[in-house]
Amino acid sequence: MLTLATGNKAVAAAVKEARPLVIAAYPITPQTEIVEQIAEYVAAGELSSQYIPVESEHSAMAACIGASVTGGRTFTATSSHGLLYMHEMVHWAAGARLPIVMANVNRSVGPGWNVWAEHTDAFSQRDTGWLQVFVSTVQEAYDATLMAFKIAEHEGVLLPVMVNLDGFTLSHIMQSLETVEIGDFLPPMHLPHAIDVEQPCAYGPLTGPADYFKFRWDIERSMRDAPGVIAEVEREFGERFGRRYGPTEDYRCEDADILVIALGTLGKEAEVAVDLLRAEGVKAGSMRLRWFRPFPDLDLRGRDVVVIDRDYSFGFGGVLAHSIRSKTGVEPFSVIAGLGGQEVTYDDIADFVRMHTPGTEYWFGVNGHV
Repeated sequence: MLTLATGNKAVAAAVKEARPLVIAAYPITPQTEIVEQIAEYVAAGELSSQYIPVESEHSAMAACIGASVTGGRTFTATSSHGLLYMHEMVHWAAGARLPIVMANVNRSVGPGWNVWAEHTDAFSQRDTGWLQVFVSTVQEAYDATLMAFKIAEHEGVLLPVMVNLDGFTLSHIMQSLETVEIGDFLPPMHLPHAIDVEQPCAYGPLTGPADYFKFRWDIERSMRDAPGVIAEVEREFGERFGRRYGPTEDYRCEDADILVIALGTLGKEAEVAVDLLRAEGVKAGSMRLRWFRPFPDLDLRGRDVVVIDRDYSFGFGGVLAHSIRSKTGVEPFSVIAGLGGQEVTYDDIADFVRMHTPGTEYWFGVNGHV
């Protein structure tokens, strides 16, 4: 069915189609619309999930963990400080190998208090063992959420997935949305190590030095296997529903001499900048990174690279730029832009390309604008 929806309502519509057993909800701007819409589905009898309005984000993740460990499909959503409040339980979810799906509407972290888009919240969780995908359109928010359940629940993964969408610039923007009837694309969840509530047992969670590292390796092993599972799920999704995805979304990259790499809506804005630069005779291309964990293999040989980070690791640099440098050996022109919702237009992105200097860092609005 074709309709109009915001990014938040697209996520909620996908959750409705996935039909989780348990949805744990706690509001926070700009995510609140997701759990409000899901609550409306439940109240109207359109979704039979157990909807649990909890007292905090920490409790929301704890509730998902409790339901997931019994073999139930679970979902929650949060943003920014809510995600930070979950931090302890985010580690527990991955460590317990629970395929929880969570939408994180990316928002800056205070102080100063700010509710607009930034990726610091998601990146603060990058080493927890969660898979992370970043989306750039309403349709992709819907599709990625549906696929996230199947990826997370695959026995070769069994790790939680975070679907990231930029606050306001996507969460509250209305675009066309084509919903689907998912059918058998998403089979019933099977958790091999689920607790059987009909046969209660005592569990001892304490793990000593002789075994703890094995659990850490098991998460890494699954993270290394995840790209193959992701590719297979995205291939099947494309065959069934006609929309195809990959680790990156490439735009005019085939003959490009210089690539713009960014996440989320800035990655989509870069496509307009590429068209502008092409008209000037600059062979530019846009490579929007979709999957941040597991981080994809990128072939950037022989190209200049401009990386736009909507985040910063203080005393270190842009997280995405350093990730690309570490994985590929390429020295990008690192641009820090869009923090706290700072406006970044396609004209600005085109300027970043015009002024690029490999191996240097540029703070948009601080160093001046060329």
